[in-house]
Amino acid sequence: MGYIMDLRKIVGHQKLLMVGASVFIYRDGRLLLQRRKDNGLWSDHGGSVELSERVEDAARRELQEETGLIARKLDLIDTFSGPEFDFTYPNGDQVSMVIFSYLCRDFEGDFSMQQEEVTDLKWFQLDELPGDDQISPVILPLLRACVAKIRKEQLQ
Repeated sequence: MGYIMDLRKIVGHQKLLMVGASVFIYRDGRLLLQRRKDNGLWSDHGGSVELSERVEDAARRELQEETGLIARKLDLIDTFSGPEFDFTYPNGDQVSMVIFSYLCRDFEGDFSMQQEEVTDLKWFQLDELPGDDQISPVILPLLRACVAKIRKEQLQ
């Protein structure tokens, strides 16, 4: 998160436009979610896109950093933006996010949780996902779109 952190040194907590890359891992009817260290809520895997970085490359990088998993194939779920994606982090940093969200079913690697940002990795059946109040708020629309995509594909 070098670019955003460098900007923070200049603008403090002021709202920044941030491009994000989000990945949901899905296998055998289950989604892998992570519990965020900063707010204790469940989330996808992802983070900020760095300057000149391809969004899909950022998604792959963040997934590997946070989980140890390597995405072989990513499918775009959707792009999300608007006032509902304005967010204030627990430390007071404000962002207005544009998020590219991906679904990954084809991956490899061994789990290795990023201790600085993640406190838990857990598989959830689609019908047993944490309640809305246990999901990081800005991620909730992404999660709903992901589940809708999976369910739609299952009907085809």
